[in-house]
Amino acid sequence: MKTKNSKNKPFKLVSKYSPAGDQPKVIKEITDSLASGRREQTILGATGTGKTFMIANIVNNLQKPTLVIAHNKTLAAQLAEEFKQFFPNNAVHYFVSYYDYYQPESYIPRSDTFIEKQTTINEEIERLRNATTQSLLTRKDVLIVASVSCIYGLGNPEDFEALKIELVVGDKYKMDKISRRLIDLQFTRTNLDLKRGAFRLRGDELEIYPANEDNVGYRISFWGDEIESIHSFHIISNDTLETLEEYTIFPAKQYVTTKEKIDSGVELIERDMDAQVDNFRSQGKLLQAQRIKDRTENDVEMLKSMGFCSGIENYSSYFDGRNNGEAPNTLLDYFPDDSLCFVDESHITLSQIGAMYFGDRSRKETLVEYGFRLPSAMNNRPLRKPEFFDRIGQVVYVSATPSDWEMGMGDFEDEKS
Repeated sequence: MKTKNSKNKPFKLVSKYSPAGDQPKVIKEITDSLASGRREQTILGATGTGKTFMIANIVNNLQKPTLVIAHNKTLAAQLAEEFKQFFPNNAVHYFVSYYDYYQPESYIPRSDTFIEKQTTINEEIERLRNATTQSLLTRKDVLIVASVSCIYGLGNPEDFEALKIELVVGDKYKMDKISRRLIDLQFTRTNLDLKRGAFRLRGDELEIYPANEDNVGYRISFWGDEIESIHSFHIISNDTLETLEEYTIFPAKQYVTTKEKIDSGVELIERDMDAQVDNFRSQGKLLQAQRIKDRTENDVEMLKSMGFCSGIENYSSYFDGRNNGEAPNTLLDYFPDDSLCFVDESHITLSQIGAMYFGDRSRKETLVEYGFRLPSAMNNRPLRKPEFFDRIGQVVYVSATPSDWEMGMGDFEDEKS
């Protein structure tokens, strides 16, 4: 289900340049075509012909939330900076994988080698990802530049929206209840310096450093159970920045869900674990049976006590209520139905989108076969190409050398299952 945006601020293009050469014609034709309801269009142009400027003009004309997909992080960062210059007063965000280093969980049967998942998370990129999802839930003037990581599983937008805490000056809240809610939202409580994704209590004041902010915290002052004031402040200097009448706190992590869904999900996880253990034992695979039992029980214990566990994304289908094989939630589900998508260097990017699913599935099948993961882990996966197109709105391919697909003569080349 697509989420609804609560704010309606218009895109406002800022540039000292005006379209020149063939640009006005292309901008008008693409704008008119999309405005008339056409689903797909292609912009043909070599590097240096001002394609980014043309995209900005089309977005400005149509005033729709927009996703721009690039085929690597470097290109995405470059595009994001250009769009920030074109739309300095709007929400332009950069969404890529937050791993500086990523070694996925895997098993090599030939050498009996299990490789634990190893990652190094870039905290700044994690902040930008959180800022992306929060803007999509609260604004309409949003332009997101993303890599193909946007087709990988992400927390359910309905849960992300439902778990938010809305604080309003003058309303009554119990501070201890808010503290418990913040823990449920994966915030960490501290009595020391605030770090991103943490909060602390000081007398009648609650201070929080949201996961999407850069050196900006929020101080909520209470008079008894009533919120007396809300101020934003600089994390380092402690200077007050702004006085607010209300503030909304979103989860600190992108994989969060409600306690009710965790409780019901745990029951299903235990049921599937028992079935998989019985399956292995019936085949005489006692090592695999014990392995999946120990591993799953440990995760379940963490879910029951903490509401979170390492690799929680592998259990996402239980919490989302998805059937086996059904696609996961991704960044695309945070966009409203009436949105635009531009696929930059589409002849490369579309090939990447088509290939991601099969590599991921091969690795997961081996983990399941040898008892390292439940079969449901295969539901935590990238989108297949048809699923990608089902989830985007109107799309414009941008390429100097478009393939048959972009020219309307291609077919899905990745339908192997």
